[in-house]
Amino acid sequence: MNDFAQIDPRLARPLDGADAGIAPDLSIRPDRRRGRGAQSNRSGRYEREERELTDDGWETLDALPPFQTTVQTERARKIITRNESPDISFERSINPYRGCEHGCSYCFARPTHAYMGLSAGLDFESRLFAKPNAAELLERELAAPGYKPKTIAIGTNTDPYQPIEKTWRIMRGILEVLERTNHPVGVVTKSALVLRDIDILSRMAEKGLAKVALSITTLDAKMARTMEPRASAPYRRLEAVKALSGAGVPTAVMIAPVIPALNDDGIEKILDAAAAAGAREAGYILLRLPAEVSPVFREWLLRHYPDRYRHVLSVLRAMRGGKDYDAEFGKRMRGTGPYAWMVGRRFELASKRLGLNRRKLKLNTELFTPPNSGAVQLDLF
Repeated sequence: MNDFAQIDPRLARPLDGADAGIAPDLSIRPDRRRGRGAQSNRSGRYEREERELTDDGWETLDALPPFQTTVQTERARKIITRNESPDISFERSINPYRGCEHGCSYCFARPTHAYMGLSAGLDFESRLFAKPNAAELLERELAAPGYKPKTIAIGTNTDPYQPIEKTWRIMRGILEVLERTNHPVGVVTKSALVLRDIDILSRMAEKGLAKVALSITTLDAKMARTMEPRASAPYRRLEAVKALSGAGVPTAVMIAPVIPALNDDGIEKILDAAAAAGAREAGYILLRLPAEVSPVFREWLLRHYPDRYRHVLSVLRAMRGGKDYDAEFGKRMRGTGPYAWMVGRRFELASKRLGLNRRKLKLNTELFTPPNSGAVQLDLF
């Protein structure tokens, strides 16, 4: 027995030219990647060498241990990231962690691990980086002369409430700084761990300084466990929506991503459940497969839903101009064509029926108090 998972030989051949990048014999044995989303651990695109495990006949691979989560500290020099994308509603964001243990095969942040010399596959969800000085950096940046507050989004790249946050508590420290300075924040997460910080979030919400969006891709627990192996179960996320709403925190639901012919049939059900739990707003994003995300997702799809493989990719490419992904602004979030139009109309009609998105909440920026603003700077002479 070697380290490569056995795949049905009928599925081992590429389905067309666009799928030639799938190499089934790169899959890591199931017992080594238990609880993980990616099937393989391909070398990062910036590496000079590409390495693959192979069986030399001595059966030494049987002794390899399962992939364990490891965390390294990253001493960041700046913590607030700025962007100018016309496709997203925020200009500033914070990422407390690099990599994400939730293990979503479709995560568009996976390619960032290549900058660390690591794989977008299993490395991305098992070799993580934490920024323990995030709160300190944030306070320093908020105190900079001329700083003007705008809503900071957290969770738009990797999840701030992934499992390691229980120990590292970096997100908690960030929220403490934001509350102390009355700075607005919007949080996106797939984790019910957000309820740990409901005390801070509710106090900030009273001043119009906070809102939270729970990302829910399906209400099917089995599919969710397959797609997002270490994220909270769908019912736990709905419970979080209900608890946050009950505490006065404005909540939203994000159906992200919508995967054609896989989870798109659940759009209305998710919106119904979220509205019943107290969500006020909703949004959706079509599946995005940039760079290394495409082979990771296609390997996952071939492994878990081989009967839908052709159909999912066929419909997706029809919405992406014949490609797995189109990065053009205005298209990358929603896609184009009849199927994309239908998904959009279904979402809009269901949202209207449920009273979602009647008013987009704009957070308050008028209360911001820079750190140490009470201190007096004495003249040198």
